[in-house]
Amino acid sequence: MHDPTHEELRYFLALSLAPKVGPGIFKAILAYSGSPQRFFQLNKGKASKIPRVGDKLLEIQKQESQLLRQADDLINQAYKKGFQILTYLNPEFPQRLKTLDDSPVVLFAQGKSDLNFERTVGIVGTRSATTYGKAATRKIIEDLTIYQPAIISGLAYGIDIEAHRMALQAGLPTVAVMGSPIDQIYPATHKKTALQIEETGALISEYPPGSKMTPGNFPARNRIIAGLSDALIVVEAAVKGGALISAEIAFSYNKEVFAVPGNLQSPYSEGCNLLIKRMKANIYTGPGDVAEALFWSKPGEVSQKKPALDLTNRDEEECKILNLLLEKGESEIDQMSYQSEIPLGMLSSKLLALEFEGIVKSLPGKKYKLMV
Repeated sequence: MHDPTHEELRYFLALSLAPKVGPGIFKAILAYSGSPQRFFQLNKGKASKIPRVGDKLLEIQKQESQLLRQADDLINQAYKKGFQILTYLNPEFPQRLKTLDDSPVVLFAQGKSDLNFERTVGIVGTRSATTYGKAATRKIIEDLTIYQPAIISGLAYGIDIEAHRMALQAGLPTVAVMGSPIDQIYPATHKKTALQIEETGALISEYPPGSKMTPGNFPARNRIIAGLSDALIVVEAAVKGGALISAEIAFSYNKEVFAVPGNLQSPYSEGCNLLIKRMKANIYTGPGDVAEALFWSKPGEVSQKKPALDLTNRDEEECKILNLLLEKGESEIDQMSYQSEIPLGMLSSKLLALEFEGIVKSLPGKKYKLMV
């Protein structure tokens, strides 16, 4: 990967601005044609062979001049207002996002921080945070400070803004993933905090300056919060809401997800308790939970290393199970029984023993994944 030249950047932006070209279609076009510029030069026959690109999308080739004018306008704005345009060909684009199929192809960033932090923790929760939720957020960040992670959140009311403010107070870099264009702080009451975030961290958005802010932007930006986070902690959440969406996405990305358990009578703890019940989140009891899951060590400690998978002293059935999971990453128990020819009863017993050892982890839907 390389830092795109000015001309490459113009065409990259132009294609990303085209109507109906989302991240998936953009990446399909890029994989087939080699570059956005070449796509605009392809004849109709070749362009029509690109997966997921239909005749309607081919109309964007006719809009080349108009889209390039919009791209030039964005580049000029970036120069005047001091924000960065990061395409996923840019080495400064977050590496954590590059592996995700639905990651944005362009990010707009304002701030002083490199987005490729050594350690990151996402903290999300309800906009209607309770006193308990705010206190828990502050305590979590205070306790995590020794590990020096960057704190990722969404600049929203409630838990999000509490996380950003506590990170600033603790001297940790923090990244606000915005659901609004980079030049439009939302909610406006958080503008002062946003300016402080820029000094040591960053504001980022996949929405270009001047674009229309829509309600769908906010659920969509949750995938960026999840993608940037090594671990995601849900502090408070109702059964329905953005925090649970972020947790579900983080779980699907195989991220470490934690939920702070709460009062059974509180509607804003229902979501956290549900995540734990459904085994989509671990119970958060302290910073050691995150450190252990991610093999972090404190300054002065011997670095923890992810244990290597050793099959030397394993019996035949365990070797079959572990080799299957090594190949697939995760698998459903019935499928494992069929492929390994191990009876379900014995397989369940073996998996339980391996889970106690911390080698495998059970997932919802009778699935298991390898942890080493």
